[in-house]
Amino acid sequence: MELGTRTLVAVIHELTEQLAGIDKIYARRRILITGHTGFKGSWLTFWLTRLGAEVTGFSLPPTTDPSLFRALGLEKQVTHIEGDVRDLDALRTAWQDAKPELVLHLAAQSLVTESYRDPLGTVATNVIGTTNLLELARTSNAPEGMLLVTSDKCYENNESSHPYSETDPMGGHDVYSMTKGAAELVISSYRRSFFAKGGSDADVAIASARAGNVIGGGDWAPERLVPDCIRALRSGETVKLRNPDAVRPWQHVLEPLSGYLGLGARLLSSDRSTRRQASEAWNFGPAEENTSSVRELVESIIDAWGGGSWRAESSAADFHEAATLRLSIEKAAKLLHWHPRWNLQKTVELTVGWYRAFYAGDDMTAWCASQIDEYSRA
Repeated sequence: MELGTRTLVAVIHELTEQLAGIDKIYARRRILITGHTGFKGSWLTFWLTRLGAEVTGFSLPPTTDPSLFRALGLEKQVTHIEGDVRDLDALRTAWQDAKPELVLHLAAQSLVTESYRDPLGTVATNVIGTTNLLELARTSNAPEGMLLVTSDKCYENNESSHPYSETDPMGGHDVYSMTKGAAELVISSYRRSFFAKGGSDADVAIASARAGNVIGGGDWAPERLVPDCIRALRSGETVKLRNPDAVRPWQHVLEPLSGYLGLGARLLSSDRSTRRQASEAWNFGPAEENTSSVRELVESIIDAWGGGSWRAESSAADFHEAATLRLSIEKAAKLLHWHPRWNLQKTVELTVGWYRAFYAGDDMTAWCASQIDEYSRA
């Protein structure tokens, strides 16, 4: 990644200053977050409560047992509303009650495999759900800013080693990827049609975020690599891999969340030029050296666990999976002064340590707080 005359030390120093000031930015701010009961949503909700934000969460109930949302007791720390983003009336009621200054949209059908089983539901959740939020911003009391999270799978993947940047075309072989590309097109269209400079709702700053493959403690989703590994290792079974040579941009969950918080702070800025610059699409991924194969990640997890084995299990007849996916984070580094802090080894150590602590009966609120504090000091 080209940083010009800027050094990595300078970039990290600026990020440290930015994160240090986030507590002042988010304290007593009214935040509406969708998908707050999910893996990423729970971590982000917990972080926001520690920053003093007034959080309203709108989401389906947790879909796994255990769940990070319940492990952290978040239903007692925020205004917790159970609902479906496909239900515009229910979403409107939550919106009107929350009176959000910032909307963080994370609710999604997030599994490629599920998109093959339920393509219509995936389209409705990921495309119509996103559109519903944009419609509320257009027709209701508008927030100052909206950050809508999609996925690194939104790009038309030609299986090259080229890191995808924010200007690359949207696409998707599978339904899940297509819905993320489609959501990005909807966001861009609404931004230019209704929220562009000079429009009737010009003061609403709208950004989208495309993150790499996140891992970390508290994910129990089915058919996802790290939870599947932990389940197998705990039971003494062999880890089964569909595509061990697939290359993905792995990163700890706190990495993109720090990017979301930094970007959200800019969307809330009183400076119009700052908000306007933030109102674009942004990639948040790992450093290039952290982009690795499924095989390499799983072997690192097994090493950190202290033993175990894996084997390839052919899934050629099941569904298509991209062989390679890399993200360019040059834009976020240059314009947001955001840069990942933890390498893959550190990420794996913290992830495996979290699960070991959970199954040992430790206080996971303290563990999550400790990891956020460690990340903020890094």
